Formats: sequence, structure tokens, C-alpha cells
Amino acid sequence: MTIEGAKAKPLEIRRVHRLVARAAGLPDVRAEVEANHDENRWWPTSISDPRVRMLAAGWSTRVSYRMVETYARVITSADARGFDSLAAATDADLASLVRPIGLPQTRIDYLRSLAELLCGWEKEGTDPTGDSADCDALILDFAARVRGASYKVAQCALLTARGYHCGIMPVDSGMVTKLAPALGLALPSGAVAHERMRHVLEAAVHARSDEFRSLVIDNEYQVTIPDGVEPTWWAHLVLIYFKRLYLNGPAPQLCRLRPVCSKVIDCAHRARGA
Repeated sequence: MTIEGAKAKPLEIRRVHRLVARAAGLPDVRAEVEANHDENRWWPTSISDPRVRMLAAGWSTRVSYRMVETYARVITSADARGFDSLAAATDADLASLVRPIGLPQTRIDYLRSLAELLCGWEKEGTDPTGDSADCDALILDFAARVRGASYKVAQCALLTARGYHCGIMPVDSGMVTKLAPALGLALPSGAVAHERMRHVLEAAVHARSDEFRSLVIDNEYQVTIPDGVEPTWWAHLVLIYFKRLYLNGPAPQLCRLRPVCSKVIDCAHRARGA
């Protein structure tokens, strides 16, 4: 199965940039981005093994924000044991490890199939962290072969394995159902919508990379973005936290005429009740 990368339309690029520009200026969004950019609570840099990073990405699914500390303790324990030890552990042992975050069998199945996939990649000479890796192909393969993965988990797994600034912009379900309409993005039905939206967002940042970097500077974000990389990780966090803070509700100050209204928040349309 293949999914061609979307060639983002000029209007889509403008809307992505416009929304990121507006959201980046919101103090609450900025606070969340700064708290999670250089050291993300869900995917900490203290985990050095890419295999455990991919495990963490899968085990974070269906864990609420209020349980992030519990999840972090489980991942820290998993990392201390090591991936090979986890792969060789009994189901009972693993169930005890993941019990605090629930869904033990689902998480065990994810680990078992992830271990099988990584073994297959090693035999094929595929390095998911290599500079020449085809990330689109790896995401598709991951989603197809790892139980419970789907495209959104595969995106997160490859992002965490390769590092925050690898250029992958993961798309969760809320981004598809809440953020895409705010951007006026027409997405296909089903799980493939996550891949289509990822391609559009990445293409937008690529097309206007310097302008996105300027937003970081102009809004005085206290974050570290390496030289020579596109600010995809920063843009992802701006969008994910805007979605969480303003679209999940939605927030009362949100304009109902988005994406046509460029102001998005606290605009004249909302004041008039249009």
C-alpha cells in the first residue's frame, strides 16, 4: 500500500501559516509549547534507545493528560529494564509493569509486534534512524505490521526514534476532527486522514520555513531549535496545544467563521454573535 505525499495547495499553506501565527501569539499556547519543546513529558530525551522510544510512543496511546506522571514512571521503569529484557519477559510480568496505565493486553501486543518488526528491519538492513531512511515508507510499514499502531502511532514512533527535529509532524485524532476543519482541510475518511494531514502540515512548514522561524523569534519563544532544521516540532506543538486549549471545548472566544476569519480568536464576528 502506498500513500502519495500531498502537494499542499497555496491556500492550504497560507491557512496553516496564518493559524500557527495566530496561535503562537497566545500566552497559554506559548507556555505549553515552552514546557514541552526541549524536553517533552511524553517522549523524554533521557531515553537513549530508539526501540524504547518507539515503545513509549505506542504505550502513550489512550493515556490522558492527567496521567502523564504515571505514564512517565512506567516508561522510566521500562527503559531501566531495556528493550531486549522487555521483549523476553512473560505476559504476566509485562501486565504488571503496564497495569498503572491500563489496557495491558493491548500494550503487550504492541510490544511483541514491535519487536518482530524491528527484528525484520534489522534483517533487511533498514535503520529507522538513518539519514537515508524513507520516513513515509517506514510509517506505512509500521502501521501495517505493529498491532494497535495505526498511522498516528506510527508517525509518533518514527518521530521519537529519530528525534524531535527530524521533520515528522504527527497528527492525532483531535487534529483530524478539530484542527483540520479550522484550517479548511478536506481529508479522506478513515485512518489515512492522519497521513494526508501530516503531508500537508509538513509541506506548509517546508514551503515557509523561514517565516515559521521568524514566528519563534517575534513571539520570543524560549525554545531551542537546531540550526539547519525546519521548525516542524515547534509548529506541531503550537497546533496541538491550540487544538487542546481552544478547539476541544471549543473556547468561547473562538470565531465560528474560521478558517475564513483570519483573526480566529476574539474577533469582531464573535462580538456581534455572527
